[in-house]
Amino acid sequence: MRIAANISMLFTELALPQRFAAAREAGFDGVEIQFPYEHEAEALAAAARAAGMPVVLINVPAGDLAAGDVGLGALPGRRAEFRAAVARCIPYARALGVRRVNVLAGRPGPAADPAACHAALVGNLRHAAECLAPSGIRVMVEPVNPHDVPGFFLDRLAPAVRAVREAGHPGLGVQFDLYHMARTEPDLGAAIAEAGGLIGHVQFADTPGRHEPFTGGIDFAGALAALARAGYADWLAAEYRPAGRTQDGLGWLPRLRAAIQGAGSGNSRSSAM
Repeated sequence: MRIAANISMLFTELALPQRFAAAREAGFDGVEIQFPYEHEAEALAAAARAAGMPVVLINVPAGDLAAGDVGLGALPGRRAEFRAAVARCIPYARALGVRRVNVLAGRPGPAADPAACHAALVGNLRHAAECLAPSGIRVMVEPVNPHDVPGFFLDRLAPAVRAVREAGHPGLGVQFDLYHMARTEPDLGAAIAEAGGLIGHVQFADTPGRHEPFTGGIDFAGALAALARAGYADWLAAEYRPAGRTQDGLGWLPRLRAAIQGAGSGNSRSSAM
């Protein structure tokens, strides 16, 4: 397993193009970006190449963030907007060389029909996978805990697994964030086993504050061992809120690398598409 920095949340003291080099200097192996769309794709790709940092994942546009949107995937009345978001994502994903993109289900509202939302999500996931598979890109969908994002449609693991299975496309997977899952699942190791081979990307932060690993309640050694047992051997992305300056809080990196070695992840399967 290799460790990426989510440069939408880390190194925010710097402009986004400068964060690639900062992540490399800090010892990360790659980066991910939540929403790169305020920058030219080629400019970001050039910054990534100059720093020697692969970009491993971006999100499909999630609607109007300023208006409170947190995704479009499960919103039945906005399917055309979702398709336009996928179309906007594709040239960025290609330019940046990502092999994973993440779809956010969104917040349908209390009056929405859950069955209609689920059907919209299944159809939208299948559409995104069909559009991105020719470029060798796998589509993720992410469950998000309802404490941080009240009303989010995929508020635990089981409905995300169900949606991926019902969509029935080999280019789909679950984005498994240890932070979110530790807040919603009774047993993190059991949740990893439940998702199993559907796990296509992993993110992490510690609970309860979503800060650096080894500052809260998550058993990272146990989680890494469970991921290894599930056969996961791909990227682990640091998506946390730094307690201070990012550079001042990176003492966890060697400790996490040691835990990865201890988990025996080198014998696991790769989740590459």
